Amino acid sequence: MPLAVYILGLGIFTQGTSEFMLSGLLPNIAHDLGVSIPDAGLLISAFAIGMVFGAPLLAVATLSWPRRTALVTLQAVFIAAHVAGALAPGYGLLFATRVISALAYAGFWGVAVATAVALVPANAKGKAVAIVASGLTLATIVGVPAGTVLSQFAGWRAAFWAVAALTLLSLICSVLAISAGHGATEEPRTIRAELRAMARPQLWLSYALTAFTFGAVIVTFSYMASLLTDVTNLSEGWVPGLLALFGVGGLLGMSIGGKAAETYPIRTLVLGTGVLVAASVLLAVLAENTAVTIVLVFVLGFAGYITNPILQARVFGIAPGAPTLVGATNTSAFNVGNTLAPALGGIAISAGFGYASIAWVGAALGTVALFGALWAGHLQYRTLRTSSVVAKGTAQEEDRATTHA
Repeated sequence: MPLAVYILGLGIFTQGTSEFMLSGLLPNIAHDLGVSIPDAGLLISAFAIGMVFGAPLLAVATLSWPRRTALVTLQAVFIAAHVAGALAPGYGLLFATRVISALAYAGFWGVAVATAVALVPANAKGKAVAIVASGLTLATIVGVPAGTVLSQFAGWRAAFWAVAALTLLSLICSVLAISAGHGATEEPRTIRAELRAMARPQLWLSYALTAFTFGAVIVTFSYMASLLTDVTNLSEGWVPGLLALFGVGGLLGMSIGGKAAETYPIRTLVLGTGVLVAASVLLAVLAENTAVTIVLVFVLGFAGYITNPILQARVFGIAPGAPTLVGATNTSAFNVGNTLAPALGGIAISAGFGYASIAWVGAALGTVALFGALWAGHLQYRTLRTSSVVAKGTAQEEDRATTHA
């Protein structure tokens, strides 16, 4: 695997840390800037919405750029936004920096995945995508807890400075590792050609699968801390360790999913969503049982992320003529799930169903994803069967022609 693929994963790690670290910084930010916790929470929504719209917009805006230029530029904008955020005197400017950061990060995601896929042969694309995407899983295991601890000792602004410094390191590594011979120059790409390649119904089914599958796991993860303390009755000291356990499960799932993406993609997708639904139902019913809950936290991370490399790599196989835009739109699909699913969980909690209800929401979303995965498998089987019949018919005609000759 080329070193550049791991460097791209490093970029996702540094920026992904910023995506999720605010959950541990909200009290400090709210107190420092004189706003309520819900208002501070809007900073998370701003980032997610920026990711949804930023991925395709930035992919189109940088389509004609060499990929190394796009990657470095987007990281530079991300760094500048975090420096401005660390220095922000008020809530308004900080909110604006979160939107800008999300736009840059979303663009980086799309270009990074397209670059990784271009750097490896066809039988290694799933593994390359898994390595890049694992940067986000590492961010949840290492980056987010570290940012929370740093903010407790040095303030929330220190966490922003740390992310900016780490992203600068990633930028330097990108300049050194992604040379002209590593995909910095490619065949010319145009918006029209990429849009034409995206006009495939199966591609949009895959985007729906991405949104529902990721939403099914992220809705539970978003309220995991409250579920653990209020329903399972664990102390707050347990929360960081169990969130890290979730991340370990996710990392293992990503590793296995990366290997399965090229060999058994649909089977793994169906199995992963099936286990995700089962684990969500069990958590909803048995969340008061500490031992069972601990196991299910790991299983949710594993099942939720084993599908990630497949969902990332599959779109490139469906629409190979749009290597940048299909990946960027898939990033938007992930963030549609990341935005809407927690909102649905919040509605369930506000309706008085309790924190365990978020697992039922996850199970419902996962069930939709499961049926979608089965339908995708049916369509793939039908396509392969049709191709086989056509090929067989062509071979028979050639045999008859040879016989008559």
